[in-house]
Amino acid sequence: MHVTHLSLSDFRNYARAELALGPGPTLLVGRNGQGKTNLVEAIGYPSLGGSHRVAGDQALVRAGEEAAIVRMRVAHDERAIVVELQLNKTGANRAQVNGSPVRMRELPRYVHTVLFAPEDLALVRGEPSGRRSFLDALIVQRIPRLAGTIGDYERVLRQRNSLLKSARASRLSPDALTTLDVWDDRLVALGVEIIAARVSLVAELRPHLAAGYAAVAGDEHLAELGLRHTIVDPTGEGPLHTDDVLDEQRAAEQFRFSLSERRRAELDRAVTLVGPHRDDLVLTLNGLPARSHASHGESWSYALALKLAAARVLRADAVAGDPIVILDDVFAELDEGRRERLADAVSDFEQVLITAAVENDVPDRLAATRIHIAAGAIVDPTPPSEDAP
Repeated sequence: MHVTHLSLSDFRNYARAELALGPGPTLLVGRNGQGKTNLVEAIGYPSLGGSHRVAGDQALVRAGEEAAIVRMRVAHDERAIVVELQLNKTGANRAQVNGSPVRMRELPRYVHTVLFAPEDLALVRGEPSGRRSFLDALIVQRIPRLAGTIGDYERVLRQRNSLLKSARASRLSPDALTTLDVWDDRLVALGVEIIAARVSLVAELRPHLAAGYAAVAGDEHLAELGLRHTIVDPTGEGPLHTDDVLDEQRAAEQFRFSLSERRRAELDRAVTLVGPHRDDLVLTLNGLPARSHASHGESWSYALALKLAAARVLRADAVAGDPIVILDDVFAELDEGRRERLADAVSDFEQVLITAAVENDVPDRLAATRIHIAAGAIVDPTPPSEDAP
């Protein structure tokens, strides 16, 4: 899979932009603040379900405008599709594929990307929410229907939390909250499906992570993945799952037990305390928590290895072929050895898009095609192809 053409209107600092792209590596180069990252942000948006830099979409619309348009042609083998997004400052966003309307949450079905940016250091050093988002975004790219499951779970969670707040305010006893049981059943059914998908994904990521860390760091350190579940019943017998398969019946039983056991605490705090929304992806290096024990360089290598593992998993099971690999301002943070090893690790993907402020930071074999960006303009673009969207 690769993007052959990108067209932007009123996106970030671009009033208009037309950019033709080809397979292989392409370097987008320019001083900081000129708009390099904005281009790859637009390409990554459909598969990530949003920006990798900001939570909302208002910042993506150029100042003084009400909407931004992102249009791209994506090719795989002899087939091509046109994906178009309208991102609105107010109101719902809109999406089309080949001119037909689709729901925004369906877009990961059509565009697969793996994007690494400096912010991804938080995957190792940051809060669990970032690691959960990493897993769930990858799950949706692999199994698009689970976007609905995750969305439904979040809605049930909000409803349940609202009920807990109302119960606390009215001083109802736990036994009086029969309505909670209804929400509990739905929370468990959806939550177990999410947990099962995460367990399966982590099992597939695990060997690729170890290989990716060795490839980037050049060291023989042992990088390992695991999951920490808040639904685990400490009085239960037997494991919640093996390395790669969840016992869904047991997980549902433990989920219900934990909700019952924590009900008083949940009423006191007016928040749901157990479930996949509070789980964590556990990262260890040589048996120790990477978050607290990995050095800065090791943390960078670990974060890169996670994204490389994600790209390998998508490559293995995607009918659309390789994901588009995006390296946003990554090479400046790496020493020469890691730069070369990262170039080796990504050079065989169908399309690799790199942004950099300094051309010499990027190994030559990834910089044969260079496009210069300045002040929201593509200074020396490749001429747009005849089949531009």
